[in-house]
Parts: sequence; C-alpha cells; structure tokens
Amino acid sequence: MMGASTAFVALAAFFWGLSGGIGGILMADGWDAFVVSFYRGVIGLLCVLVWLMLRPRGSGLANRRLWFWSAIAGLGVAGNFSFYFVSIGQGSVAVAATLMYCAPVFVYLASFALKLERPTPLKWAAIAVVMLGIVLLTGIYDIGASGVTAIGAGAGLLSGLSYAIFIFGFKYAAPHGSPQAILAIAFAVLAVILIWPGDADQAVAVLSTPDWPLFVVLGVFGAGLSFVLYIIGLRHTAPAVASIVAMVEPVTASLFGVVILQQTLVGPQILGMGLILVTVTALSVTSRSARPPSDLTTS
Repeated sequence: MMGASTAFVALAAFFWGLSGGIGGILMADGWDAFVVSFYRGVIGLLCVLVWLMLRPRGSGLANRRLWFWSAIAGLGVAGNFSFYFVSIGQGSVAVAATLMYCAPVFVYLASFALKLERPTPLKWAAIAVVMLGIVLLTGIYDIGASGVTAIGAGAGLLSGLSYAIFIFGFKYAAPHGSPQAILAIAFAVLAVILIWPGDADQAVAVLSTPDWPLFVVLGVFGAGLSFVLYIIGLRHTAPAVASIVAMVEPVTASLFGVVILQQTLVGPQILGMGLILVTVTALSVTSRSARPPSDLTTS
C-alpha cells in the first residue's frame, strides 16, 4: 500500500510537470494564459465532481466554514494556474516551474508572521539560499541576458505565493469536509474568477478548435486526476517521502521545456535551479517529518 501510495504522489507530480509543458505548447499557438488556466480548472472541476458523486459521504457541504476556506483555496489555485502560465509565456517552463516550487518558502514566511512556526537560524539561512537561487535562476542582475522578463519572474513567484494561499485554505477547510468537496468548491471559485480576465472570443473558440484534445489532457491530468491521485497517495505516504517525490514536478516541467520546446538554460540558471530544488525539499522534509501525511503541503 505504501509503495502504491508513493507511486500515486509521483504520478500526480509528473502530471503537474507535464501540464506546464502542455500549457507552453498552447500559448505558443496563441492561446491566452487565462483561457488556458480557465479550461484547466473547469475540466478539473468536472473530474472532481465525479469523485464527489462517487464518494458523497462526509462532504461537509452544509458547513459554512468549509465553504469559506474552500473559497480561499479557490482564490489560491486560480492565481497559481494563471500566474504559472503567464510566467511560462514570459520566460520558460523550467523557470516558471522552479519559481512555483518556492511555495513552501512563502508558507514558512506566513507561518512565521502568524506564529504557527518557530523561526530558527537554519530556516532563515535556507530561505536566504532560496533567494540566492531565485536571483541566479531569473538573472535579475542581467534580466535581458537570462531570457526571463521581469513580468515572467514576478508571475512565477506570484504563482508560488498563490499556491501557498491554496495550501492554507485547504488545510483549514480539511477539518470541515472531504477533500473532494473542498476541491469542487475551489475549482468552482476558480472558474468564476478566471472567466473575466480571459479573452472571451478565445474561450468560445476552444470548443471548436483542433487544439481541444490538448485542453482536455491539460484539465484531466493537470487538475483533475492529478489532485485525486495526490490526495489518495498522501494517506499512506510519509511527509518526508512526499516532499522528495514532489521534485518530479519541476524536473519533469524543466525536461519538457528543454527537450520538447527547445528552451535553453545557462549555467547560472541551472545552479540557481539546483539551489532552490534541494533547499526547498530539505525545508519541507525537516518541517513536515512530524506532521500527518494527509496535509496537502507540497508544491
């Protein structure tokens, strides 16, 4: 059971990594980042609703707190999806995925501010290393040479911040209902939010475009099946193991960008990526080793 659960977590991270590459392909074809994010969320919503219908017991849908915190999670996942694809459009899949992987750092900073986590010199040092990695990855010191725009770097970090908001929303909603109910509300909120900034003509055109199979694959594997597999897998996976396995996502996204989309990374960017991935994973492992594996806290 534990081996299968770890495989579920790895498969979910793999699907999330692929979703960045698929989004990159769609945006290279001219599709708006918000339209791509909208359909990823809406198709994910349909998948989660099927899960909710199959497992309706203990949904907690009559609980107001469930709705409140699930809506907060929806705001987070809407920002995560949209900023992630904006970052890809303004930079590269590898950079966007790695910046999003910084989400645990934002969780730490918020936990410090809310006194939920005790800051230590080691944790501050780890955060400083991640910041150094961000500087190297994005090439802030020479933004033109790195091929990453300021908007791309900012959007990538905002996608990580948004995921941190989703983490907190999901965590506080969890005691009041089932994961499938929380995700159903969150994705519904995402759909309502992202219908406005997206290109209306493109949103309609998706229904008849030859690219529609890519949208379906993105939604099913990047938002529906992946979340289901991840949550089921966490029930029998140690938090430390889940944190390490989650590295499959940025690695998969990076390889997709380099191999399929033929995007390039220079030496300092590769070094920065390595600093971020190793440090964030170490932070997650040390922080979550004592927590129950049911927490949804990886990027």
